[in-house]
Amino acid sequence: MKINIQTHHVSIGDDSREEIESKFEKIADHFPQLISSDIIIRKEHDQHEVEVFTNYEGVRVSAKATHDIMYPAIAASLKKLEAGLRTRKGQLKSDIHS
Repeated sequence: MKINIQTHHVSIGDDSREEIESKFEKIADHFPQLISSDIIIRKEHDQHEVEVFTNYEGVRVSAKATHDIMYPAIAASLKKLEAGLRTRKGQLKSDIHS
């Protein structure tokens, strides 16, 4: 899976970038239809905001989380993205069986 990471008003090192990519690769293992994900990390007013966008089976799935610290914001957005992808996968399965 291709992972595009953009930052605004915050910088991340290579180690942090690799850690973020490895976390998102785990999602790709569960959802092999994912081709790419766009991750936007911003810092505004002492809050880190993380937005994730991806396409799954023709539908754009997104997740957004905010936290004082960057890593919990990333973890929260990852959790929300997984929930959104599971929901979409369930919808696809129910459409097939109906």
